[in-house]
Amino acid sequence: MTRLLTLSLVAACAFAASAAPQQPIFRGTSDAVRVFVTVTDKDGRLIPGLKQEDFEIKDEGKPQPITLFDNSPQPVRLVAMLDVSGSMEGNLPLLRAASEQLFARLGPNDVARVGTFGRDVVISPAFTRDPNELRRALPTSIAPDAPTPLWRATDAAMEKFSDDGEGRSVVLVLSDGKDSGPTGFNQRYVSQAEVIDRARNQDVMVYGVGMRSRGPRRSPLGPIDIQAALIADLPDPGLALAAEQSGGGYMELRPNQDLAEAFARVVDELHSQYLIGFAPPKRDGKVHDIEVRILNQKGLKPRARKNYVAPTGKP
Repeated sequence: MTRLLTLSLVAACAFAASAAPQQPIFRGTSDAVRVFVTVTDKDGRLIPGLKQEDFEIKDEGKPQPITLFDNSPQPVRLVAMLDVSGSMEGNLPLLRAASEQLFARLGPNDVARVGTFGRDVVISPAFTRDPNELRRALPTSIAPDAPTPLWRATDAAMEKFSDDGEGRSVVLVLSDGKDSGPTGFNQRYVSQAEVIDRARNQDVMVYGVGMRSRGPRRSPLGPIDIQAALIADLPDPGLALAAEQSGGGYMELRPNQDLAEAFARVVDELHSQYLIGFAPPKRDGKVHDIEVRILNQKGLKPRARKNYVAPTGKP
């Protein structure tokens, strides 16, 4: 009997050891404030393998106990919004080829939709993992006089997360120009501030990829005209701010840089982020500033959303 009991205990311990996860995963309640964190070194390389004790998170400057920690890849619901304004006409083959690489990088639990914005804002009908369905949503032509409704398009993309699908919500925006505002009487004006507020309220992460315009330019007449032309040739600076506030990333491509690599970098980041969470110290329905820090690891830089809206009522 003693030998049988000993063997049973050994077997139970072996089973428990084999069932233990390789990486630490701490689950909190659904009421936890969830924060996805990208960690890079000074050269921009993604840093895996950190532990819960390597992180500190502050709410309004006060450190909070971490009640949720997960460093495994999390499912993603991605809406890729592609600029099809007139200045992107020469970039159409590049855009389509890079999008193919984006679809190929999606994980087995990721889903996506494809949207375009120019004369109209059009988004594919459903989230899917099927590359053929995503491919069919890619643009085949670009009108040379199409505007750039950047903020209206980003706002429309965030509307697609209104259902209760699984996975974190991400909008990836590729654009080469500044927001053109409404071009018709029936179009609602959407500001950059509204987009940032909505991303915070809905917990949507915004990524931006900026390109240089390739449309025709008028010949400059003097130094002032040259400066104006250079400014007009840059992507909307508000896209970088929206990405920063929401915890996403922003890349501005130089002429010799590969758009496909930029898209691949976004997906790699999304699959390498840390999920940490904490219980909201106040349930006041107000906007709270948060800050994530890396402890005891020099040269590492965390990137996460800057704030959240606290819940109300009893937990």
